Amino acid sequence: PFGYGLSYTTYAYSKLKVTPGKNPRVTFTVTNTGKRAGAEIAEVYASLPAAAAEPPKRLVGWSKVKLNAGESKDVAIEVEPKYLSIFNVEQNGWQLLPGDYGFMVGGSSQSLPLKASINLK
Repeated sequence: PFGYGLSYTTYAYSKLKVTPGKNPRVTFTVTNTGKRAGAEIAEVYASLPAAAAEPPKRLVGWSKVKLNAGESKDVAIEVEPKYLSIFNVEQNGWQLLPGDYGFMVGGSSQSLPLKASINLK
């Protein structure tokens, strides 16, 4: 999966907060829980409202976080509306549907320990 690779250390994710708005803001903390310095690709995925009839998650943002052993960093990622939109054939354009959007954060698409939802209108 994207962002997945060999690392000589381990990471933990915490303190997820998603702030609604034109560009939803996803903030969280990444901690290097290992004994070596390393870099983690922190990934943000979103699930769209059921009416979108889309796959269960899509990659909407990421950030490479370099951490020394035991170090923590706060990460903030703004999600552009185009990454949350679907193409409406009838209107011949992109559309951001109103409804509940789920956000998932972790080190790979198969390991997303943080989850939160917001409602966009």
